[in-house]
Amino acid sequence: MATVSSHILDSVNGKSAVGIRSQLFQLVGDTERQLIFDVVADQEGRVAETVVIDDTNSGCEFELVFHGSEYFRSQGLDAGSMVKTVVLRFVMNDEQARYHMPVMLSPHSYSTWWSGQS
Repeated sequence: MATVSSHILDSVNGKSAVGIRSQLFQLVGDTERQLIFDVVADQEGRVAETVVIDDTNSGCEFELVFHGSEYFRSQGLDAGSMVKTVVLRFVMNDEQARYHMPVMLSPHSYSTWWSGQS
């Protein structure tokens, strides 16, 4: 099985975004999204979930969604957040790969990079 993972960093407080909600959706057609997982980051601000990649979804697009505004509101920092969610859209072709996408976020910006292995 493939692994989708991230380390989410709170750049306002300079720490891991413990408890931030993260969801993975598989895109189906032009308008439908199918929920694959809905989790919160652990005590290190990390998520890591396995995903079955087979003939039915290899090459499909996926969206990894981080609920930044929700997280910052829980931290007492809802100062008119411009960034409500961070959405990373990608394709998974290798059922044995680790797809690691770290994110640094604040209420008004974010940065991400690809750190996966295929």
